[in-house]
Amino acid sequence: MDRCVVLVDAGYLLGAAASLLAGEPARSRITVDHAALIQGLRQRAEADTERPLLRIYWFDGAPDRVPQPEHRRLRVMSRVTVRLGALTRSDGRWAQKGVDAAMHAELTELARNRACSDIVLVTGDGDLLPGLMSAKEHGVAVHLWAVQAADGDYNQSEDLVAEADERRVLDRAWITRAVRAKEIGGPCAPPPVPRPEIAAILSAPLPESAVAAAAAAVTGADTADHGHERRNGANGTARPESTDDTEADENSGAAGPRVVPTPKDLAGLSRTHAAGPGAAAPATGGQQVPAPSATLRWSSDKGWVERGGPAGEPSETASLPTLAQLTSAEQRWADREEDITAVSGDPFEVGQVFARRWTERLSGTAHLQQLSVEYPRIPHRIDGELLRYAARFGLLAHKDDQIDEHDRYAIRAGFWREVDQRTAAERTPAGD
Repeated sequence: MDRCVVLVDAGYLLGAAASLLAGEPARSRITVDHAALIQGLRQRAEADTERPLLRIYWFDGAPDRVPQPEHRRLRVMSRVTVRLGALTRSDGRWAQKGVDAAMHAELTELARNRACSDIVLVTGDGDLLPGLMSAKEHGVAVHLWAVQAADGDYNQSEDLVAEADERRVLDRAWITRAVRAKEIGGPCAPPPVPRPEIAAILSAPLPESAVAAAAAAVTGADTADHGHERRNGANGTARPESTDDTEADENSGAAGPRVVPTPKDLAGLSRTHAAGPGAAAPATGGQQVPAPSATLRWSSDKGWVERGGPAGEPSETASLPTLAQLTSAEQRWADREEDITAVSGDPFEVGQVFARRWTERLSGTAHLQQLSVEYPRIPHRIDGELLRYAARFGLLAHKDDQIDEHDRYAIRAGFWREVDQRTAAERTPAGD
């Protein structure tokens, strides 16, 4: 048939583009506009072969062959089929397994079945030479495309070049229409600054009750251990505890050093707090607020299993329903359909999608307001459901089946962004 097909070795195309634009073949050094890249490949293939496009096959590797966010974006695009091989790590380096074999099989099958008259190969691997020769024997014209090499290096098998019917080079100008180098100061530069939403979660202040109770717990422990005395680290002698700093802070109106306990410290306050579990702790403004007890549980804690309440949650969040409890069978099907066809799997987007569904299905605003005051803590039942949902999109780091820490912050930041927008909309009167 008078149609063309494009077979893309993504490892070659994007690795060579990274070498050209960023100076090293690491794909993490570039950002890719996949929609623009696919459109560019289609236009170039139809122009070079003078045939309409049948399909673009995108061959890539993925850990455990689980589609990554970029693969999810690609496979729902028009005329694009994604084929995944395995991505394994050996001696500290990632290597693709099965990608060349899949490309060889597709190449020979297309030619044998006369599915097209022209095949465009975007690859540099000489292992595809037998498949290329087989396609030619079946009467298919083979076009070989290369990516402009960095610093004049040759990045394509000479045997492939010699055997191809036509050859073209995708130069820097063409590549930069869809690919950009990330702004990184150098190989020793610090990691990119997280999104403002993630930074907000990391720096969010603790509730005043938690800070006050933690400070009381620390003071009580210090009193019991040292008898109202502190040890001088330099000579080991005891000295009376001074209140000059506290008085100076009170006189100046400035807050003293803030105690920031860990989640486990907070969870165990009922064991050390002098007033006992559930006692009121002083808060700013003269109000009395309950001190956190051993039932307090943060979404980020590890190893703490003691929980209170009938649902295993503190009383203030035990009544919050999960998304599964709010979702009907029909909605569950529609959600899955949206996940497959429209959600790319970007961690921030995943958090937003989950929160949007959760907030839209609440019967009223009481639960939403109740959740908002918990920021940045997500009740563990909802947080666990959120992370399990994120795992569907290949966001596991494949190390003990844990989601990468930065991705977890991004997922929760997306969740809180959506919740914040919803609560802001609820507070805004109609017509404003």
